Amino acid sequence: MIKFNIPAVIGNEEKFIRDVIGYKKFSGDGDFNRKCANWIEQNFSCHKSLITSSCTHSLEMAAILADVKEGDEVIMPSFTFVSTANAFALRGAKIVFVDIRKDTMNIDEKLIEAAITRKTKVIVLVHYAGVSCEMNYIMMLAKKYNVIVVEDAAQGVMSTYEDKPLGTIAHFGCYSFHETKNIHCGEGGALLVNDVSYVERSEIIREKGTDRSRFFRGQIDKYSWVDLGSSYLLSEFNAGFLFGQLQNAVHITNDRLKSWDEYYFSLKELSDKEYIELPTIPDECKHNGHIFYIKVKDRTERAKLISFLKDQGIMSVFHYIPLHSSQAGKKFGRFNGIDRYTTSESERLVRLPLFYNMDSETILYIIEKIRRFFQ
Repeated sequence: MIKFNIPAVIGNEEKFIRDVIGYKKFSGDGDFNRKCANWIEQNFSCHKSLITSSCTHSLEMAAILADVKEGDEVIMPSFTFVSTANAFALRGAKIVFVDIRKDTMNIDEKLIEAAITRKTKVIVLVHYAGVSCEMNYIMMLAKKYNVIVVEDAAQGVMSTYEDKPLGTIAHFGCYSFHETKNIHCGEGGALLVNDVSYVERSEIIREKGTDRSRFFRGQIDKYSWVDLGSSYLLSEFNAGFLFGQLQNAVHITNDRLKSWDEYYFSLKELSDKEYIELPTIPDECKHNGHIFYIKVKDRTERAKLISFLKDQGIMSVFHYIPLHSSQAGKKFGRFNGIDRYTTSESERLVRLPLFYNMDSETILYIIEKIRRFFQ
C-alpha cells in the first residue's frame, strides 16, 4: 500500500533528542525551543516567534490576544479544520463563515466586506495547501474597519505572498508542526507575533498567565499570576526533533515541490481533456508543495476514484467537511451569503499521496492508475 503520508526524518533529529536527555532539561523553553524560535525569527524576518504545543494552541493564544469576547463575531472560511473555529468559539464568539474561491479554495476576499458588522473583531484566513490568500486586499479591509487579522498558516510554512513568508503578514500567524505537515515534530506549532504591542502579553499567556519569562530574563525578582493563560509550551524532546527539521527546511520543501510538479505536469493531459481540474497557484504566491489535489466531477465520482485507487494499493483521501454544515458549526456559527463553492468544490477534491523523498516510480504508478480510471 502506498501510504498517504510518511513523516520525514532526515537529519539530526535523533541526535538532538539524545542531546536533550544529556542536558537534563525536558520541559519547554529550553535550548531547543529557543533555537527553533530564533530560526523562525531570522529566516522569516518575524518580530517574535513563540513555539507552542500545537497550531490549535497558537490559534487559542491569538484569540486571547485579540481580546475576543462573548458576542464578538469572527469571520473565516467554512472549508477548514475545526481548530480554526474552535479557538474563537471557546471565547464565546459567533463564527461567521464566508464562501471560498473556486480556484484556490481560500476565502473569497471580495465577500469579506459584506460579512463585516459592528460586532466583527477578527478575520481569520486559512492558506489552503500552502497557497496564500489575497493578503493585500484583506489587510486593506482590516485597516478600514479596524479589525485584527489572524493567518492560519498551519499548511503554509515556507510559502510566500509577494515574497513575504506566510504567517508574517497579518497581526498574528499560526504554524503547525503536526506530523502530517512538511516540517514536523509529531505535535507542535508556533505563534508569530507581528505587532510589537502584543509581544509581552503573548509571553504571559503562553506561560499560564504568569510573568515567568520576564523573571528568567532577570527583569523582575519573582513571578506571579498576572493574566489569563494556559500551558502552551512545547517539550524539549519535540523541540529538538523540530530543530533538526528546520535545519533542512529548504531541502524538504524543494523535494516536495519536485514531486508536486511531477504530478502536475503528468496529469495536465487529463486536465486539458476536462476529466479533472488541477490546483491553481496565483502569480504572487509561492507554495511549499504541502498538498497535491485534483478535482473530479462530483462526490460520486470522487468516491469511485478513492475506492479504485485503494484497490490498486494507493491511499488517497478527501479533505474537510465544511464546518457550517456540521452540528457544532450550526450551533456556534452562521454562513454569510450564498454557499456557491464551499460545499460543491469540497465534494470534488481528492488528495493524492505526497511526502518527502517520494520517488518518481511511485508517482508515475499513481498517475498511471488515475489515467486508467478515467479511460
